[in-house]
Amino acid sequence: MAEAVMPAPTMTSPPRAATTLHGVLLCAMSCLSVLGAVLLAPVLPAIEKSFVGTPGVSVLVPVALTIPALMIGLLSPFAGSIVDRVGRRRLLIVALVAYGFVGMAPLVLDSLPLIVVTRAGVGITEAAIMTCCTTLIVDYYDGAARVRWLGMQTVAAALAATVFFGVGGALGANGWRTPFWLYALAFPLAVAAAAFIWQPAPTARRDLPAFPFKVLLAPVLVTVFGGIIFYAPIVEVSYVLDAAGITSTVVIGAVGAAASLSTAVGGIVFSRIGTLGTRRLLVAAFSTAGAGLVLFALARPLPLIVVGIVLAGVGTGLLLPSLLTWAVSHLEFDERGRGTGLWTAALFIGDFICPLLVLAAAGVLGGLSAALVALGVLSFVMVAVTRAVVPRG
Repeated sequence: MAEAVMPAPTMTSPPRAATTLHGVLLCAMSCLSVLGAVLLAPVLPAIEKSFVGTPGVSVLVPVALTIPALMIGLLSPFAGSIVDRVGRRRLLIVALVAYGFVGMAPLVLDSLPLIVVTRAGVGITEAAIMTCCTTLIVDYYDGAARVRWLGMQTVAAALAATVFFGVGGALGANGWRTPFWLYALAFPLAVAAAAFIWQPAPTARRDLPAFPFKVLLAPVLVTVFGGIIFYAPIVEVSYVLDAAGITSTVVIGAVGAAASLSTAVGGIVFSRIGTLGTRRLLVAAFSTAGAGLVLFALARPLPLIVVGIVLAGVGTGLLLPSLLTWAVSHLEFDERGRGTGLWTAALFIGDFICPLLVLAAAGVLGGLSAALVALGVLSFVMVAVTRAVVPRG
């Protein structure tokens, strides 16, 4: 009788542990979505002058600025499905390389419609990059470490917005094409992703489990409003200052920088107190942002306007990672890509519709100040909504 052959024991390697390096890399890659949003703002007039003979130039130039955010809002859910199906690392590397090429394309293009098309490509790749980076942060870290790195992601994006706006303006002094060289930053980041980022589970799934849309419904809807609150001070700061008789571009730029830095402060606060519970944090965030918006809208002396916009920034800096934590905290590994994709889409849809909503509200309510006050009041209403729909803990 033949002896039974015992199968050889299966050797499994211990799970890898993420370090500070991985968190820093993922936060740095997340900043690329900010680059797409703020880089063109200082050179928009120069682009319009360069293509003055192009039909529809007055529409195409602003669209070139806003279309990446629209594409992120529309496509992030699909990026989330791809992330769960083919893996985080592979999609991230491909998206970073593609981002570099489509981002730099305006350096050699002489057609404004084609430039707009490449800007749409920037938004498509940003949707993949943002979804991959956020999902990997949730995958790599648990508990207090996850709270810290989600907060630092907000901090990094806010600081990057300040830096990129200034750098874009400085490079734009050498011609409107020059700032597009900054998109080359994606290539060393792609190399770093290939070298240091790992896929935390098998890279491919043919059949994904059903997604718990009901679990994400409330966080996603609240995040759309959160995106509106987040973007309102940024997009309306120059108009508020102009109404107060302040037209200096230096002052406007300084106040805008203060708004970005205060958002970073809010992210730092979240990284320190994020374990207090999502419900408490959202109540604090909406209350602070609402108070800031009302003061920002009604104040006339410059110091009070700055206090208002700083309060609003701290509130939104605390708000965004709190909303994200709420959205992903109960998702399993095979659901996180789709979950972060839906959350990212909700945030950027809120960003995109913010100026349209404020414009419409200003027309109905009799001015920009009234519209911003109404937005601040709605933020306080959201405090009550948060208490009703967010579980304790």
